[in-house]
This record gives sequence, C-alpha cells and structure tokens, in this order.
Amino acid sequence: MDILEQIIAHKQLELPAIRKAVDNALSNYSTELLFAPKSSLRKALIESDTGIIAEFKRRSPSKGWIKEDGRADIIPLSYQHNGASALSILTDEQYFAGQDDFILEAKQSGVTLPILYKNFVIDEAQLYAAALCGASAVLLIAACLTKVRCKSLLEKAHELGLEVLLEMHSETELEYTELKPDLYGINNRNLGTFITDVENSFHLVELLPKDSVKVSESGISNPETVKALRAAGFRGFLMGEHFMKSNNPGITLKHFIEKL
Repeated sequence: MDILEQIIAHKQLELPAIRKAVDNALSNYSTELLFAPKSSLRKALIESDTGIIAEFKRRSPSKGWIKEDGRADIIPLSYQHNGASALSILTDEQYFAGQDDFILEAKQSGVTLPILYKNFVIDEAQLYAAALCGASAVLLIAACLTKVRCKSLLEKAHELGLEVLLEMHSETELEYTELKPDLYGINNRNLGTFITDVENSFHLVELLPKDSVKVSESGISNPETVKALRAAGFRGFLMGEHFMKSNNPGITLKHFIEKL
C-alpha cells in the first residue's frame, strides 16, 4: 500500500471509537452545540489581502516530527495575532500527532478565525466530530472518496453548518468540481508518494470553475510563489511546515506576510 492507502486503512480501524465518542458527546451535551454559528472560511479568504491559511501541524508521515512540543493553545493564537487569514489544524493522531481537542484548545485560547478541520474524512461521524469541536470547515479529499460518497459527505457537512474545502490533485479528480464545494483545493502533494510540486496548482487552476474560491495547498515557502499563485487565480494558500519548523511559527508568518 502507498502512504494514503495505509492512512485510510488505519482510519477505518478508528471509526468505531470515533462513532462512540460522537454518540457520547451528543448524549451528554445539547445538540445545539452542533449548529452553533460558525465563521466562514470562504468569506475570510475572499476578503483577505494575503489568503494565508496557517496550519498547526506537529508531525507528518514523510518528515516525521516537525514540532513535537508544539502547543495548540499557543501557536494558533500566535498565527491569528500575526496576520493569518484562517487556520488549519491537523486532527489525525496516528500519522500527524493531531487531536480534535487541539481545535477546542485553540478556540479556548482566544482564536476567532475560521478553522479548517484537517483530517482524512471518510465517515459522517467525523463531520459530527468536526462540528462538535468548533471547526468552521472540513477537508474532503477526492483521492479518499468516490464521487457519490463525497457528495453525501458534502451534503451532511452543509447540514451541520460546515463549509467544505474539496481537495483534488490530478486532472482525473477534477470531475469532483461538479459537487460545487465552498472552496476548491489543489494539493501540490501527491498523497500516495508525498512528492510535492507547486507547479501542480499552476497546471490545474485554469480547469477549475472561473468564479470559484481556489486554494493552493502544500509546498509553499516563498512569498514570490504566493504572489504568482494569486495572479493565477488562487485566493487561499495553505501553509504549515514552513512556519511550524521555525522556532516561532507566528513570527515567521509575520515576516512572510511583510514580504508579500
């Protein structure tokens, strides 16, 4: 199995525990928590001059630990104070050392920016988990889902008041644009091999719907690249490793934005 197949196979094993945790949460708390007002990731990117979605990412399958001591009650708020347009928080535990609680911790620390629930979503229970921890949007990955399944999850996400960033990597996956997500993502990283090439965004952008809100994901580390991507039509730029591998991710973000 390639890396993505390994991740999805493990996610299937996690589902019973995820469903049980969601059932427990729904029985112990008011379901009103599910439908609490959520800030809009789409609106934040449309109105932003930079479009930086700063990611809290402690580990990756390809790089290992990026910031083992990274704290969700410190770094996301620092991103907010230093100019991020929105946040992304990894919640996969096995491969990325993430937790749903990281979103709760970030919000309790004072974060008010829209937060993307970054995980490998294959089941409705994960959408409930995202809504319960206070996320504004969820990532759906075309490579993980049939188009029929993706459509079902997108509709359920919208029922829960969550926006959807639909991630595609290849021309063959662009048929998923028919599902009309809130945001259209192009991942520059092949999730099977984890090889990254930003040229992928430039290659595919013209094939996306003209008026859509487009997000370029992964492998971005240079302000000039962001400028070029924005000129090509992208409004959002998901960046994690470039900031997280520095001593102070928030200050590194600030300096990056100053160069923009």
